[in-house]
Amino acid sequence: MLNKVPEVTLAFWIIKILATTVGETGADFIAVTLDFGLNGTSIIMGLMLAGVLALQLRARRHVPWIYWLTTVLVSIAGTLVTDNMVDNLGVTLPMATTIFAAALTATFAAWYARVPSRVWWESGVA
Repeated sequence: MLNKVPEVTLAFWIIKILATTVGETGADFIAVTLDFGLNGTSIIMGLMLAGVLALQLRARRHVPWIYWLTTVLVSIAGTLVTDNMVDNLGVTLPMATTIFAAALTATFAAWYARVPSRVWWESGVA
């Protein structure tokens, strides 16, 4: 139940880079080419991400298409959150970077506090 991710290999990183690129270009395609705009694209992708996250959280094992679709949609959603912060809220890119770096650090700290240390050692993270 704990391992619902693929083995981290060279192929994993190639797919991850490609998925991130699809996220970046996908958000732009939907917002600009399909003319949904930033807000419309954000709503559509947010709903899609919520649905796929529900599938990922309910999965009892690693299901590649769910995992990678979740990865792509997280990439798209992350792009859209930043675009909304910068374009609609006037947040600068350096400030957005600082905010997300702090959130990521807090997330890892909370995870580290909750996960038994043996899991960290067995995974090769620590």
